[in-house]
Amino acid sequence: MESSPITLRLREFAAGDKSALDQVIPLVYSELRKLANRHLRRERDAHTLQPTALVHEAYVKLIGQDQPDYRSRAHFLGVAARVMRQILIDHARARNTEKRGGGEQRCSLDESIDAAVERPAMLLAVDDALKTLERTDSAKARLIELRFFGGLTAEESAEVMDLPVAKIRAELRLAQAWLQRELDDSSSR
Repeated sequence: MESSPITLRLREFAAGDKSALDQVIPLVYSELRKLANRHLRRERDAHTLQPTALVHEAYVKLIGQDQPDYRSRAHFLGVAARVMRQILIDHARARNTEKRGGGEQRCSLDESIDAAVERPAMLLAVDDALKTLERTDSAKARLIELRFFGGLTAEESAEVMDLPVAKIRAELRLAQAWLQRELDDSSSR
């Protein structure tokens, strides 16, 4: 059982000590900031949401969660990645209502993920595809989320999902192929 300072504080937070998360954030802030930068790296220059704001919004949502059960640093970062993804999706939906996107071009999965932040319609297409995948195979949807939105390695994803690394890599390849096909199909509609 891991007993790092981060894991211990996360367990205290899960046990009801809301102040424990205040002790975790400084320990993982640089990682959260890198995660936010990853999400926003291809955003247009005039974007109103900056990495620091994304980290702070995520913190507010993380501290407000009921009964969190963070098992480790990697698990916490996986949850943070999901929260940041949802913040960006909400932001994209708001932006998309102001300016409707159309005529999306076909592109690879990596391009889709990278372009998604820049083009709200693409982010929403990726989110819709992940929701579809989640209904049939929630583990594969979670893997895509951890890898592409969270930036977690196969080893970190294995820790979060409590699966062997080889299984994670195999499942991720299948999930990527499914998601690519889904995005290709949706762009041709």
